Amino acid sequence: MLRRGTALFLTTVTVWVLSLTADMGAAAQTFQTLAESPAFVSAALRAELGNLPLEDDPMNGLEGWQRLILRQSPALMAFEGGPDLSGEQPEQEPGTTQAPSMEPDDPEDPHQLPEVTTAPEDIVGKTLLPVSADGYDAAQGVYIENRPGLPLDVAALASAQLELTLPEEGPQVLIMHTHGSEAYTPDGEDVYTPSGECRTTDKTHSVVRVGEEIAQVLTEMGLSVIHDTELYDYPEYNGSYDRSLAAVETYLERYPTIQVVMDVHRDALIGEDGTIYKPITTINGEKCAQVMLVMGSDAKYTHPEWQQNLSLAVKIQKEMNTLWPTLARPIGLRENRYNQQLTTGSLLVEVGSHGNTLQEALAAARMFARAAGAVLLEQE
Repeated sequence: MLRRGTALFLTTVTVWVLSLTADMGAAAQTFQTLAESPAFVSAALRAELGNLPLEDDPMNGLEGWQRLILRQSPALMAFEGGPDLSGEQPEQEPGTTQAPSMEPDDPEDPHQLPEVTTAPEDIVGKTLLPVSADGYDAAQGVYIENRPGLPLDVAALASAQLELTLPEEGPQVLIMHTHGSEAYTPDGEDVYTPSGECRTTDKTHSVVRVGEEIAQVLTEMGLSVIHDTELYDYPEYNGSYDRSLAAVETYLERYPTIQVVMDVHRDALIGEDGTIYKPITTINGEKCAQVMLVMGSDAKYTHPEWQQNLSLAVKIQKEMNTLWPTLARPIGLRENRYNQQLTTGSLLVEVGSHGNTLQEALAAARMFARAAGAVLLEQE
């Protein structure tokens, strides 16, 4: 906030100084004209504070600069009255030069979480399940938060034949982590050396450990799995999706038998008052994080087979609902692709959030893997 406040002050002072230089010639006159232009002022602020969309904004009653300031506040833009349930967003679509898109309900830059000062016992646990179909595309107990507003037939997605066949020989499933340093709230013996807030390069305590749990269960079920444990978000976060894109392309070229790619993450949920939330449930007497499948679409970028990926997600969601009705949060359909354009069996899997403990996430990972494995074994 200090940086952004300083940027706003400096921008305002610069515009004011320019407006006083009208007697310094033609160039100064040009600057004065710009300084008196609301469009220029807004553009300057947007360039400094972030290129945020102003169209169809719930704050239309405010001046542009007021909205720009408010949109720099995660607390003010978070889900009103509670946590944001939308999941994290990538820094930008791989292979493009487009600036990041910070949506109004994204509560924080996912790699710059505020400092966690809350004790684990004070983190608020919630089982995040829809109370009605309002606001979702839904069928057969599967709910999809359709943020792009694309036409969906959830029942058809659930019954569609998947265009993937798992070969009898060779690797079938690739598990990897675009944001492999994402970690959970330290608790008990699960402590680690941090590389940021709820981030660590210690792969035994990050989402890499969660991916290993998924890999072990799938292997025990008879699937052939490769687990890529590389950190694509460390030491540099920006460009993570570009780096993981290149890595997945290399794996697919080396092992053309791979049909399924799981990019395993963890979420981050922070309320407008700074409260840290964690998606949690109890299954067979065991505390367990909830799982969210985040799926890409062709709303912004070329992704002709996105519905095949979504169909796989719907089938796995149905299987989770059958085995453990409270395990899964609604599927999140988003505008970006998350590298899912590479196969017809790509998934982004959010296992818990930064408020969960590692043990809660591992319990969720085992259950998710059993549900996903059951669906995949039907494709052999």
